[in-house]
Amino acid sequence: MNETYQQLVKDRIFIGGAADAKQAVENEGIDVVFDLRAEAEDVDESYTRVHAPIVDDSTEQQDESIQDAINGVVTAFDEGKKVFFHCAGGSNRTGAVAVGTLLALGQAGTIEEAEQMATAVRPKISVKPELKESLQRIFPQA
Repeated sequence: MNETYQQLVKDRIFIGGAADAKQAVENEGIDVVFDLRAEAEDVDESYTRVHAPIVDDSTEQQDESIQDAINGVVTAFDEGKKVFFHCAGGSNRTGAVAVGTLLALGQAGTIEEAEQMATAVRPKISVKPELKESLQRIFPQA
């Protein structure tokens, strides 16, 4: 497999970096791409793109933007769509949404378990402490 993106949920949810989006859409038949980059400009792409910005390295709480991105991914999944989401490099913001998505779908019981699952499929995931704190507020039971 030469792809630089990975499957988070088999045949349904894919994750990677911004440079991987077009390839994932073409190879996997992705229905919707969630772009998590706050710094991303509106781009005219040949695929359905939802801008769900999360600010990287912000001192502000990102709870609402992370929750919105997770809700968007889960809603698309529940509608039977194939989903791809990415930030710039696919490690911090993508990792946070991957962890939250696994929790929201009930595929992991704790933040630590979800993070282990996400890094098992995409080893470069590294959720920074400020985004992990947001996840702890969003999923207090995890």
